[in-house]
This record gives sequence, C-alpha cells and structure tokens, in this order.
Amino acid sequence: MKITVFYIQIMNINDKSVLDLLNKLIAIDRLNKSQILQMVNLVPLSNDINELKDNLKWESLNSSF
Repeated sequence: MKITVFYIQIMNINDKSVLDLLNKLIAIDRLNKSQILQMVNLVPLSNDINELKDNLKWESLNSSF
C-alpha cells in the first residue's frame, strides 16, 4: 500500500502548479487588471486556492466601503 502525503504550507507564486491555478482563476472569473494585482498580493498570505478566493471576496467587499 502506497500512501502519498501532500503538504503545502503557503502558495508559492513561483511554483508552476500554483501559476496554473491562478491562470485558471483569472480566466474563469474574468478578473480585471486591478483584481489580478490584488490576487498576486494575496497569494503569499493564502494557504490554498480556496483561501485565496475567500481573501479576494473579503478584499472586494471591504474596498467597496
């Protein structure tokens, strides 16, 4: 029996798999330039893509006030 454990502490923007995820997020959500820049700033603070999406939503809500 082979057990594979994946552990990612933070998202590394220089990692190809992370860049692929970010490109998919940009394309699917049709992010504009300011949203892309905001996303790049939030990547080092996020543990995974779901947390990044939550952080982007939170930032967009707070920037509207």
